[in-house]
Amino acid sequence: MSSTANLHSLGIGLASTNSAGEVIEVFYPRPLLAPGTNLSAGICSALSCPPTDQVLKLSAAQCQNLIGYLDTVLPEHSAEISAMNQSGKQLILTMIAEDKAPGTVAEVYLKLHLLSHRLSKPQTLNLQGAFAILPTLAWTNEGAIAMQELSARQLAARAAGRTLQVNSVDKFPRMSDYVIPAGVRIADTARVRLGAYIGEGTTVMHEGFVNFNAGTLGTAMIEGRISAGVIVGDGSDLGGGCSTMGTLSGGGTEIISVGENCLIGANAGLGFPLGDRCIIEAGLYVTAGTKVLLLDRDDKPISILKARALAGKPDLLFRRNSQTGAVECKTNQTSMALNTELHNNN
Repeated sequence: MSSTANLHSLGIGLASTNSAGEVIEVFYPRPLLAPGTNLSAGICSALSCPPTDQVLKLSAAQCQNLIGYLDTVLPEHSAEISAMNQSGKQLILTMIAEDKAPGTVAEVYLKLHLLSHRLSKPQTLNLQGAFAILPTLAWTNEGAIAMQELSARQLAARAAGRTLQVNSVDKFPRMSDYVIPAGVRIADTARVRLGAYIGEGTTVMHEGFVNFNAGTLGTAMIEGRISAGVIVGDGSDLGGGCSTMGTLSGGGTEIISVGENCLIGANAGLGFPLGDRCIIEAGLYVTAGTKVLLLDRDDKPISILKARALAGKPDLLFRRNSQTGAVECKTNQTSMALNTELHNNN
């Protein structure tokens, strides 16, 4: 373990635990990326702990020491920790010295918070193995509940005259229960997971979906699916029902991305990195192995190649020939711009 005080990231949050005292999820109201040597050392000094990779359950005395220190350097953090300390729930400190594969639930949640707070962009954090670390939980109107404890909690709620509402059963919670980034609209918050990076100016419509470690880097209209690991550039539009192939759903290890000012038509799909100002017509799914007939500006055939050979190349239009059924590609001469009124997300 590293002993340097120059930590990669740090978070102080409220943890939910199961009946065995194991952490099952964590809410970090103000995660810190690269907190700096002075702050890291000051926090560790207040808590009498070394600045290494660790998850520390804070005692009442440690909380008071921490609040006293932060009052002098980060009063906004101090006020939040004081409020959390009065909740009766477990406060924890999570420190990550180096960005390596996470080993605990608390570490995974800290990295997911860094993404959704726009402190780290998708594909910049090591989240290898995160899916296996996180337990499947019941996400309810009374918080996260371990699955083996759900039946007893439901019975207790009924006996007390109330209903325990289960909103989902999943490894990941919805992002909006932890953070809502500035300047966005999300029509159905259940369709954006914690760990999504939603760029300012982005609108996610009712059928849009954004997975963890994925998202938009700026203004975008999302009516389709952004799968895990997929990054969408500024000014792009994902039409209703369209899909991007992620690394968790058969996309392998290749990072799928959508360039700037692109349009993926309704019910279309993408399985390779798309360059800037490209269009995929409605209903057409283009994977890396799709054979594409390359056309010149006069629609004359040039060659047949696989779509992966066009990865990252700008100004392309992908379409299906309605007579032959062949997938064709030619230079895109149509400009694509988002409706500015739809992206006034103030």
